[in-house]
Amino acid sequence: MKLELTAEQRAARAEFRDFVAREITPFAAQWDREEAISLEVIGKLRERGYLGSTVPREYGGGGRDLITYGLLTEEIGKGCSSVRSLLTVHDMTSYGIQRWGNKEHKERYLPRLATGEIIGAFALTEPNVGSNAKAVETQAVADGDSYLLTGVKKWTTYGQIADLFIVLAQCEGKPTTSLMDRDTPGLTITPMKGLLGTRASMLAEMKLEECRVPATNLVGRIGFGMSHILSAALEQGRYSVAWGSVGIAQAALEAAMKYSQERQQFGVPIGEHQLVRAMLSDMITEVRAARLLCLRSGYLRDQGDPGALAETMLAKYHASKTAMRVAESAVQIHGGNGVSDDYPVARYFRDAKVMEIIEGSTQIQQIAIARAELEAR
Repeated sequence: MKLELTAEQRAARAEFRDFVAREITPFAAQWDREEAISLEVIGKLRERGYLGSTVPREYGGGGRDLITYGLLTEEIGKGCSSVRSLLTVHDMTSYGIQRWGNKEHKERYLPRLATGEIIGAFALTEPNVGSNAKAVETQAVADGDSYLLTGVKKWTTYGQIADLFIVLAQCEGKPTTSLMDRDTPGLTITPMKGLLGTRASMLAEMKLEECRVPATNLVGRIGFGMSHILSAALEQGRYSVAWGSVGIAQAALEAAMKYSQERQQFGVPIGEHQLVRAMLSDMITEVRAARLLCLRSGYLRDQGDPGALAETMLAKYHASKTAMRVAESAVQIHGGNGVSDDYPVARYFRDAKVMEIIEGSTQIQQIAIARAELEAR
């Protein structure tokens, strides 16, 4: 594979950086404090075609290749991981419908998701269920030409404002997914506050009380929820989070480099001290290695390579750990200032920890990566 970006990809990255520098980075700390991003920035993402950018052009999407999409996710993640979270869950929803939705689902939802007319979210996690998604307690019970959904979903990213949800439930004892609109009677949405990181991701708890969903809204067949729809959506989510983790790490590295040139101790900038330089060298190396893993994952996904799934898990695992290590080092280099909201590295540190948990925790990735490698032998 070629590791160099094409001229078009470099131009796209420059466009993304300019947008983030003007419209996201200056406001990230404010959104973090307020625990919500502005509706204005969502409108600007719509105008630029950054929502649903991987949706095929036949449905009104940008049809971007996955490496370009990764560059977009990195740059937005560098500016504000909470905004990156919007792209992640929105595109997970779009990708799930694109891969496994029927013709009606695609024609009804994909054009509106592609333009950002509606926001998509993924309702998976529950109060008692996280990594073991097969054990979801939400029930879908047949009732005529509909299903009645009852249960509680938690940690639904952008659940506060999403218009469309892919909901995982048990139907006839089998994990099954269905599409549910926000205005479905019986659905109660409660904002979640006080999070450690990605505080502006507008998470919500969803209470479903016999929410009636048309049988035509089932995605795939009964029992396809885990093996097909969820698997496809989570692969897209892991890919986005991997690139977003690189963005956090890059932001933390740049903040540490800048601070090490400005802050003086013992008569010289702290960047002149050997131990600080050693830390910076490790940070630089880890960020570049993580980005290369993401590029490889994107290349294989664009090629339709069957090994892309394992490479995406590997990229997400390494990039999220890299974000945590680099952000931790950035805080350390900042000393006392590193734990102050006056500097962004404290936010990077908090956001990086979230990356090790979402879309498959570090420990789940460790199990899955080793298993995949052993089975391939």
